[in-house]
Amino acid sequence: MIGPTGAVRVMVATSAVDFRKGAEGLAALVRETMIADPFSGAVYVFRAKRADRVKLIYWDGTGLCLFAKRLEDGTFRWPNVQDGVLRLTAAQLSALLEGLDWKRVHTARETPPPLQAS
Repeated sequence: MIGPTGAVRVMVATSAVDFRKGAEGLAALVRETMIADPFSGAVYVFRAKRADRVKLIYWDGTGLCLFAKRLEDGTFRWPNVQDGVLRLTAAQLSALLEGLDWKRVHTARETPPPLQAS
């Protein structure tokens, strides 16, 4: 995927937005409704009324990037929360963008090293 890699903060606006908005309009929504800085390097995710479209904005250090995706079949799995902000991991974001159930993605569990060789 073109875009941020590694440890990135992902903030999801849980209510639908007007999808006629471009990068600047979505950045204004980040400031006004999510009370966050759109130029912080975090990824901000927005959905359309129909859950088959999603837009992301993020600051890459040189400019504000806009990513849009429309599923040809099916819908994105979206949280039940109507208003507010939800945080996802990078792995959960990848699952969301693939149209998978991102709630089934969990962080890796810490495995303690063995005490002795076997």
